[in-house]
Amino acid sequence: MSAGGTTRWPVELRLRKAEKLLEVAFDDGTRFHLPAEYLRVESPSAEVQGHGPGQKTLVPGRAHVGIIGLEPVGNYAVRITFDDLHETGIYSWAYLYELGVEHEKRWRAYLDGLAASGLSREPAR
Repeated sequence: MSAGGTTRWPVELRLRKAEKLLEVAFDDGTRFHLPAEYLRVESPSAEVQGHGPGQKTLVPGRAHVGIIGLEPVGNYAVRITFDDLHETGIYSWAYLYELGVEHEKRWRAYLDGLAASGLSREPAR
């Protein structure tokens, strides 16, 4: 394994602001289209993930969140700035790959969690 715990490296990161998604292509030929809302609610930040196992926070109300910037972090990750001003998550290449591979499973768990908690993807009015 190399730096950042990944053997797969991104060959292209394309921010599609109008579509509110990040397109990531890896050197193994896989390509993921990761919606901003999904990236935001799965942020690797302590604010979302907590400081230990089982401490993940459910983040509601982000249906319309967009991405306003990407900033490289060394040669192993990218910091994503969202238009709700969340910017503390550093997405390693390995984590972006994991988010791509597990998109359907993680998204279903998120939607189920919102429903079980009586929360919504829509922002509070």
